[in-house]
Amino acid sequence: MAKNPTLRLNLSAGLASVSVAMVLVLAKLWALSATGALSIAASLADSAMDLMVSVAGLAAMIYAARPPDEDHAFGHSSAEDLVALGQSIFIAVSGIVIGWAAAARLLSDAPQPLEAQAEGIAVMVFSIVLTVGLVLWQRRVARRTRSRVVAADSLHYLGDLLPNIGAILALWASARFGLGQIDSVVALAAGAGMVLGSTRIGKGAWDALMDRAADPELVAAGEKVFKKCAACHKVGDGAKNAVGPVLNGIVGRPAGTVEGFKYSAPMLDAGAGGLVWTHEELTAYLADPKGYIPKNKMSFAGLKKDSDLQAVIAYLSTLSQ
Repeated sequence: MAKNPTLRLNLSAGLASVSVAMVLVLAKLWALSATGALSIAASLADSAMDLMVSVAGLAAMIYAARPPDEDHAFGHSSAEDLVALGQSIFIAVSGIVIGWAAAARLLSDAPQPLEAQAEGIAVMVFSIVLTVGLVLWQRRVARRTRSRVVAADSLHYLGDLLPNIGAILALWASARFGLGQIDSVVALAAGAGMVLGSTRIGKGAWDALMDRAADPELVAAGEKVFKKCAACHKVGDGAKNAVGPVLNGIVGRPAGTVEGFKYSAPMLDAGAGGLVWTHEELTAYLADPKGYIPKNKMSFAGLKKDSDLQAVIAYLSTLSQ
């Protein structure tokens, strides 16, 4: 497991997420005890939920990375999709709740005044700095590994930024001008963005869990992209190993296990370490083969367009062993 590059990246994002959430919970507990501000209490509750979701996501990534066994012939990656689906539901519900609360505040005849503005602003600035750093790292990892859990977690933390910024503006406007409704407007926009983003994450996870067939047009496009690979890899009935191994049944297969092909030591080590060619692993590998598994035999520079990666993997998914 330790030799799996994608797992290392995903775990780094998961551990960073848990660590940031724990720090923010402690910071907001202090701010709440010092100020008694309701806006800080709401933000604390959100950070506590972040912590629970991040811990669940980290556990799912560790479980999903386990190698195939007798009960899970194609690995355990569905655990990650299941948690991503749960995260998307939580994000959607959070967005709806935020939007509902924001609308209620905007329509209220006597909105609750904001208090302890200086302390609240200090905590929100601290939260934003930590959250921005976390989101930047999560986005980098998600682009490399295509982890739905990391993407969902990043989306949730990104959704936290706008309410935090709105809280700063509202606290400043309250202190300076006596206004207290600015954060509600920002919260409405943030809630809408969370619901829309969660729909995309949830659909991808649901399709993976249901083993939904790829779009025929995407498969056809992938067959064209595969022509770049055809000189070294053979597919279809009667295919035999060539410069590279046969790719029939590659999706869901442990790395370095095609019978009769002489793999490089790094590829064999990756397979022994639990690397399974899931959609995410193939995407990361085909984007940068040498960077993903250094010193492996594959000389191809990689596919740079995300559309080509998605298409060729959709095509490979149709090829049975």
